[in-house]
Amino acid sequence: MLTVVHRDALSRFGAALSDATRVEILLALRTGPGYPSALADQLGVSRQILSNHLACLRGCGLVTVTPEGRRSRYELSDPRIAHALDDLIGLVLTVDPACCPAADEGCC
Repeated sequence: MLTVVHRDALSRFGAALSDATRVEILLALRTGPGYPSALADQLGVSRQILSNHLACLRGCGLVTVTPEGRRSRYELSDPRIAHALDDLIGLVLTVDPACCPAADEGCC
C-alpha cells in the first residue's frame, strides 16, 4: 500500500465524497463496523454496487476490511475519519444553486 499525504489524501477523500452512495456508506460506518449484506440492505442498493463502492473506499484508504470466516467486516480505517465526517455534516454552507445543482443532478 502507498501512503499519501496532504494534497493527494484530500483529493482521494474528495473523490470518495463525490458519490452519494459512498457518502452513505461512510456515514453508516462512522458509528461502527458493518457487513456488506447489511449495508446493502440499509442503503437499498445491490450487493454488487455496494461491493464496487467498498472497493473504491478501500482504494482511497478510507475503509479497511477484516475477514471473519465467510464474512467480511468493514470499518473506517481511522477514527479521525468519523470526526471529519461529523465536522463536515455540521457545516452550514451558502451555495449558489446556479453553480452547483442538486446532488442528484451532478455538479458543475
